[in-house]
Amino acid sequence: MTKIVFMGTPDFSVPILTMLHDEGFEIMAVVTQPDRPVGRKRILTPPPVKQEAVRLNLPVLQPEKLRKSEELKELIAMKPDLLVTAAYGQILPIELLEAPELGCINVHASLLPKYRGGAPIHQAIIDGETETGVTIMYMVEKLDAGDIISQVKVPIDETDNTGILFEKLSEAGKQLLKDTLPSIVEKTNNRIKQEEAQVSFASNISREQEKIDWTKSGASIYNQIRGLYPWPGAYSVFRGDNVKIWGAEKSIIQSDIAKPGTIIAILKDKIVIKTGDETSIAITDLQPAGKKRLTAEEFMNGIGAKWLEGDSFE
Repeated sequence: MTKIVFMGTPDFSVPILTMLHDEGFEIMAVVTQPDRPVGRKRILTPPPVKQEAVRLNLPVLQPEKLRKSEELKELIAMKPDLLVTAAYGQILPIELLEAPELGCINVHASLLPKYRGGAPIHQAIIDGETETGVTIMYMVEKLDAGDIISQVKVPIDETDNTGILFEKLSEAGKQLLKDTLPSIVEKTNNRIKQEEAQVSFASNISREQEKIDWTKSGASIYNQIRGLYPWPGAYSVFRGDNVKIWGAEKSIIQSDIAKPGTIIAILKDKIVIKTGDETSIAITDLQPAGKKRLTAEEFMNGIGAKWLEGDSFE
């Protein structure tokens, strides 16, 4: 029986862990990030992978920094045959990468060498891609630069957001890994070098990427809003206060005189904003600072009643 150490943290990783368990692999340990405070009440909450590992009665390790931890020595001493990672969230030290006989593999949510890094799903939507996928790859010290073992393509629909695409890619990754593992165990798998000329990066989302620039095209802003949903969320500034924009649609309503960022129409269930081109943005869900999330209709019937056509976002 192949002995595996699994490393992952978010919801994306859970179906992959469950599949490994259900397929009968001996999971020696599950390594995940430490419990973190969540929500307004800052309740200490275990990551999704830990919750699943506990349900499956698997041993869990949660080092704050793996590289300088006792857990690192423990993992190496286990002598696993294979190490599998899926959105773990830390760089693995070389001594761990070299420990398993069958190597260390990663389930990465892009078609490498495109979108190396920590936010490939967000970035694919933000960039307006119509296709992405999952790559099973060998891990090396350099970020997401190892040899490709297998890949599967996944279409991105016009209405997909990051949450929806996470689920699609998680399921695709689970199935791809299931199909690929026999060849890895038997040492008959492919090893395809990545083409360095084709490399692009998708670094973790910065605060600057969350702010909407209304001078950009409507399509670009629409992709930004859905690419940042449900986390961390796009925002704009109205009358000095931040406003989260959770949901939006493209709109053909237009104004030839309004500047980008101007409210050009207030409808029953939408607030239409001028952009840098002929495609406007109709806000459908929003959240003013310190308030709960509301539909545009709820907002305009309440605290947003003083918003008027001609008012502008910064």
